[in-house]
Amino acid sequence: MVEKQSAPPGRSRISHGALSSAIYRLPAFWRRTTLICWDGLSWVFAMLAFLLVRYDFDLSSPQWSWVIAYTACAFLLQVALGLVTQVYLGRNRIGSFAEASWVGFVVVVIAFPLGLVFSALTTNFPRGVAIMLPPMALMFMATARWLFRSLMASRPRPVGEDATPALVYGAGDAGYQVAQLVAKAEDPPYRIVGFIDDNPDKRNLRIEGHRVRGTGAELVTVARERGARTVILAITNASAKLIQNISDRCRDHGLELVVLPPVREMIGGQVTLGALRQFNVADLLGRRPIRTDLSEISDYITGKVVLVTGAGGSIGAELASQVHKLGPAKLLLLDRDESALHGVQLELYGNGLLDTDDMVLGDIRDYEALLAVFERHRPDVVFHAAALKHLPMLERFPLEGWKTNVLGSLNVLRAAHAVGVQRFVNISTDKAAAATSVLGRTKRLAERLTAWFANNYDLPYLSVRFGNVLGSRGSVLVAFRAQIDKGGPITVTHPDVTRYFMTIPEACELVLQAGAIGTPGDVLVLDMGEPVKIVDVAERLVEESGQDIEIHFTGLRPGEKMHEVLFSNLEEGSTTSHPLISEVYVPALDPDLVPEHPDSRDVVLELLDTEPTIYPGTTLETLR
Repeated sequence: MVEKQSAPPGRSRISHGALSSAIYRLPAFWRRTTLICWDGLSWVFAMLAFLLVRYDFDLSSPQWSWVIAYTACAFLLQVALGLVTQVYLGRNRIGSFAEASWVGFVVVVIAFPLGLVFSALTTNFPRGVAIMLPPMALMFMATARWLFRSLMASRPRPVGEDATPALVYGAGDAGYQVAQLVAKAEDPPYRIVGFIDDNPDKRNLRIEGHRVRGTGAELVTVARERGARTVILAITNASAKLIQNISDRCRDHGLELVVLPPVREMIGGQVTLGALRQFNVADLLGRRPIRTDLSEISDYITGKVVLVTGAGGSIGAELASQVHKLGPAKLLLLDRDESALHGVQLELYGNGLLDTDDMVLGDIRDYEALLAVFERHRPDVVFHAAALKHLPMLERFPLEGWKTNVLGSLNVLRAAHAVGVQRFVNISTDKAAAATSVLGRTKRLAERLTAWFANNYDLPYLSVRFGNVLGSRGSVLVAFRAQIDKGGPITVTHPDVTRYFMTIPEACELVLQAGAIGTPGDVLVLDMGEPVKIVDVAERLVEESGQDIEIHFTGLRPGEKMHEVLFSNLEEGSTTSHPLISEVYVPALDPDLVPEHPDSRDVVLELLDTEPTIYPGTTLETLR
């Protein structure tokens, strides 16, 4: 039934396609000769049309002679000037904007001098001819080019038998780019059978000859009618809710879902067929458009010496990548893991020789070595991303968490202040809010120490707090995929446990923006969107794998929460100039109150448990 309905337009396309193919197969010499003849004849057609409408061909013999002479001169000058400017020698594609502009230029150059000369030579030359013939001739020339371009656009391209019939969801700019790419590809992987768009006003819109056939609610019905096997989601800023809805319907009705990546993952925001990829779980968790004010960020990055601690980690490496694009005078990467530094240098600069002084091997626990690095390079901006972050491990080894997350952060703060660092951004975590774990409490202490340096010295030293990042080393996605690769089972602590998620590029973009808008002592909290059930993520990954993998629940671990929060009961977020960044107050902590050499695990745990009593009127319970 579908084929019978589409047969008539198909026959029309075949006839047009045959003509366009015949034109396309003409040798270039004959195509150009035809174009020259047409442009010359355009002056003749313009003359006849004007004289018929204006004078009804009722001219005297001298007038006829002068009009014919004018037209002949225009004809010859058109050809000559077109050859000189290479308009007729393949300078631009026929029918392109550039080619049309050059043709218009040639006509204008001819029209004014020729009209003035003929008007000055005799009174028998009708002045209206000099005014009206050039634009009318140009109109005839443009008509031929429009016809040629339309025929070329309708020229059928061979579509391989294995091209998958696809329905494109989204009739906006991205959908238009997809249609163009499929139309122009020599061997396209898809054959578009129609468009879907949620805007009912686009019901009759046609894109590259393909009609919008319904709204999102009619997706499955239209797909069946048109014989589509794939749905291409051509909305680069689609919300997680929309993607989830489309994914569920495609899965339930045996349709493959292919998506465009977010704009930030595409070069210049341009769609390519190679950018189309299978839908994955990251599309559900990290697709919010992040508006970044590059002018604000570049003010404190461009031309400055920037140091990133923990540069070999997932966040540190992405920060380094984004800072590098902003043109710092020097980018210093510090980490205690030489292999991680090797990977970052290879990613940023295309080599991993590790023989330049901007690659710094060092441990933030060693204050003297750290200070020597700061004194040698004297950074203007510091992003402090070095930390121990695995919650269960720090529950077992709290002394290590204290040494790195508290004392190491204090070392970086002291070294930064000693050499006059202008701006300091401490990377924190949502686990510092209403902290119940060693990780959360040590990171909260780092926030408070940062606030002390900011308040005491009136410096823009601040902390940025956010939750889980997708794809970082040790993240839940990496762990789950590793378990799937081994055949399962996937281990989840509890069926109801939820977490906030954000992609690494999203988090780092907002960290850079936070560094621009933050004031001394701020703790800026990134909007993480809606919390997601961990078991839903696990089920989605199992579905992607196509395997029969079991999910086992192991129970919450010591210090682990059922639901993370971004603010404690004592913290009330206030708005900032950025819609995705909030601000909370964290009391400063005097470094002199921080023991530098706790001698046992128990001492550290006691310090962390009594941390809230360091400032009056607060208990551990009220913080939670």
